[in-house]
Amino acid sequence: MNHEVTNQPPPVPDLDLADDAALCDALARAGGDPAALSSFGDAAGRAETRELARLANENRPVLHSHDRYGHRIDRVEFHPAYHELMGLGLETGRVAAAAWTGEGRAGHIARLYLMTQAEAGVVCPMSMTHAAMPVLAAAGLEDWAAGVRAARYDPRHLPAPEKEGLTLGMAMTEKQGGSDVRANTTTARPDGDWWVLDGHKWFCSAPMSDGFLTLAQGPEGLSCFLVPRVLPEGRAQGMRIMRLKDKMGDRANASSEIEYHGARAIAVGPPGRGIATIIAMVAETRLDCVAGSAGGMRAALREALWHVAHRRAFQRRLIDQPAMRVLMADLCLEVEAAVALSLRGAALMDAGDPLARVAVPAAKYWVCKRQVGVVHEALEAHGGAGYVEEAPMGRLFRAAPLNAVWEGSGNVIALDLLRALRDPAVTDAVAERFAALRGLHPALDAHLAGFDHAPDEADARGFAERLALGFQAEALSEGDPAVFEAFCVARLGGTGLAYGGAEVPHTERLIERAMPAAALG
Repeated sequence: MNHEVTNQPPPVPDLDLADDAALCDALARAGGDPAALSSFGDAAGRAETRELARLANENRPVLHSHDRYGHRIDRVEFHPAYHELMGLGLETGRVAAAAWTGEGRAGHIARLYLMTQAEAGVVCPMSMTHAAMPVLAAAGLEDWAAGVRAARYDPRHLPAPEKEGLTLGMAMTEKQGGSDVRANTTTARPDGDWWVLDGHKWFCSAPMSDGFLTLAQGPEGLSCFLVPRVLPEGRAQGMRIMRLKDKMGDRANASSEIEYHGARAIAVGPPGRGIATIIAMVAETRLDCVAGSAGGMRAALREALWHVAHRRAFQRRLIDQPAMRVLMADLCLEVEAAVALSLRGAALMDAGDPLARVAVPAAKYWVCKRQVGVVHEALEAHGGAGYVEEAPMGRLFRAAPLNAVWEGSGNVIALDLLRALRDPAVTDAVAERFAALRGLHPALDAHLAGFDHAPDEADARGFAERLALGFQAEALSEGDPAVFEAFCVARLGGTGLAYGGAEVPHTERLIERAMPAAALG
């Protein structure tokens, strides 16, 4: 060895991810119990869990369409690390079951936020499993619903009734339509107690799930169906995995293209009302996108804070340099607002509040877009050390754009939001809530004055952004006063556009709330 290594941060130790002031405060405001997260936060934050995440991403899923004898099997093989992470999230974390076993959506969102920080890719099947529950319950599919509530991970290739726990996926979009699912061409025809599906699906994530909610054209129009992966008698299903998607991020999880060749399916919901049936699942997964982006931002921020708390330049730690301190505070503020809004959305959905119909899509539009910028700045704070694959920043950055694409890209979400505002109950709820915020801060008053007219489609994205900022201010208004003031000044006051370029008051308080305790020792 011809040199001594100095001025490098030590390895990140075991952390309790639930030791998070922004999370605990927002969860308590949403009616949840932060103490219930302690054991999961500890398990998700261990160094060995971070190693599992690395292994699961570096050893991608492999499709085996046939066995050695030529039989069609359509199996995806995962690295053992993937299965351990799935068990961590579904069993220790209860990510898919929490909302339906007493903790409400706030408990689910908090747990999904923590699991995303451990490994984002495996959260996809957990989110879809959680989100399928309203559809399963409405259709009276109690055996399937019980499999979700069981909070067990059982990867065995068996019929659903024989398994200890179930996971659900979805297969909606097709090549020719994408978000326009009304253009779907997959067909469904009745056959006794079953329906028979034929067609293709452009995206089917987590193809080893036990069942898939899917849309197909039946005699009465586009309808919703549940396709079991294994038929009750153990017979092979007519669902073929054509290939796995070569994704830029979230590589631990498999996403696929599939074809239905006489696949047996269970009708779910009224015939011809497929979109209305599946929309309950979509609302759940859109909120999960918000929490997932908040978790991705928090994971990147934690890495950056750890680095700048230990790295020195020009005789001072990076965190003590004024420009870096403002940047870190600005990123902390973004995470605070994202966490607060995700849990506010959970509380609104649990209460059946009409505000949820605009708060959730506005949050999905805005928070998911902000993730890329936050992760980029966190990577940049490392310098070149963040731009190598030995660090986790590359994996976090590649995952960052996904939530803005999944369950509706920007224009789709913004236009859905405008459609929701056609309902007087929704517009009245927004007006009433925003009226209650007036007088809390001058910058917020000025921001709220911009909602005195209905937007047109050309302004849909701008309106979604302004609405999301208003809802973030509302979510923070009942929390830490310093955080609320910092948000109003930095986000509503019209200062710098780039992170670190805005005026951010209370920088010390923001960093104190976000800094890992181990970095202070």
